[in-house]
Amino acid sequence: MAVLEDEGYRATAPRRAIINILAEKQEGFTAEEIGNELPAVGRATIFRTIKLLLKAGVICRLNLMDGAPKYSLSSVEHHHHTVCVRCGNVGEFRAATVERLMRGLSDDIPGNIVGHRLELYIVCDRCTGNPDD
Repeated sequence: MAVLEDEGYRATAPRRAIINILAEKQEGFTAEEIGNELPAVGRATIFRTIKLLLKAGVICRLNLMDGAPKYSLSSVEHHHHTVCVRCGNVGEFRAATVERLMRGLSDDIPGNIVGHRLELYIVCDRCTGNPDD
């Protein structure tokens, strides 16, 4: 909530309720899931709050393979995501190799690269039954 207040937005009761729910999330979430958990908060308020949190860098938007948006809390500054195609679990990772690749590509791409996103679609350890989970 402090991030939004620092940006000049009021700490309304619906925004606080949304942020409290998000603070408990260990995995990715959809706006619809938040709406189901907070039936007293209007759908438009949920979407506007998500948009503000995206702009502030508090959450990340992911596009699932079917194109549906899913969100996750940002825990590191610049990172990439894994998304399980079975259960929807979202993970974050940092990879120096990806950053080196982007720097190397800059000579081959006309214009200046100003950002990038990487989402790897996986079957997570929980879904594969990997005992190292």
